[in-house]
Amino acid sequence: DGEVHINELKNGSTEVFWNPTSEVRRQRLKRHIVLFEEQTDFESERLWQHVTSAINKGDQHKATQEKFVLEEEQRNAARERRESGAEWKPLLFRHDGGTDEWRYKYEDLRPWDPLNDIAQFEKDGILQTMERHLSTRMSNHKATCINNQITRHKRSAKDCRRRKTSDQPSNHSQNTESSCSTPESVQELSDDDGKYLGFESLCAQCGKEMNHLKEIHSAVLSLQKAQQDIHR
Repeated sequence: DGEVHINELKNGSTEVFWNPTSEVRRQRLKRHIVLFEEQTDFESERLWQHVTSAINKGDQHKATQEKFVLEEEQRNAARERRESGAEWKPLLFRHDGGTDEWRYKYEDLRPWDPLNDIAQFEKDGILQTMERHLSTRMSNHKATCINNQITRHKRSAKDCRRRKTSDQPSNHSQNTESSCSTPESVQELSDDDGKYLGFESLCAQCGKEMNHLKEIHSAVLSLQKAQQDIHR
């Protein structure tokens, strides 16, 4: 969010390449870091604090000295491990022998699910994704509702067939027979089948969960549009 200039070395002229507006400055993302007193000895800000301090004071000689001290300590530690045969085991990275590269142990390469994934955060050096799990919970609940509806439907169909096979030639029997227009074989039902059988809404909880998911989806789309506008 600062000015960027292009310096022409041939003629010494300077041109403004980027000059952000006050609106752009206000939209700057906040920097979130671990408090210095909570950092471990090997975290960058604490490890390089003396080098950083010298650079900020403009003391290039002191910064170079501090950098040499750090690197020499690392070389000595590596030498001692080789001599003792100790294996260095990184906490957060693993070596990929195929590509000869270091890879983050906990990388998550699955696509982002806007309906289930809320946010990604770091805890103890491990990147984690906060999830809703609403979709899984709802699909299981919906399946249970459908199975219960099918069971009740089959039971009523059986009762209806028993009444049909009754030999009592009464008006009551005839009325029951005419009212039993339910299909005698019930197969697995889809959502459309449910509407055909007359239970469009499976239950109050299903409807509530569905409305909640729709609201979340609408909110996510709104956020995505806002992000696109900001980038543009």
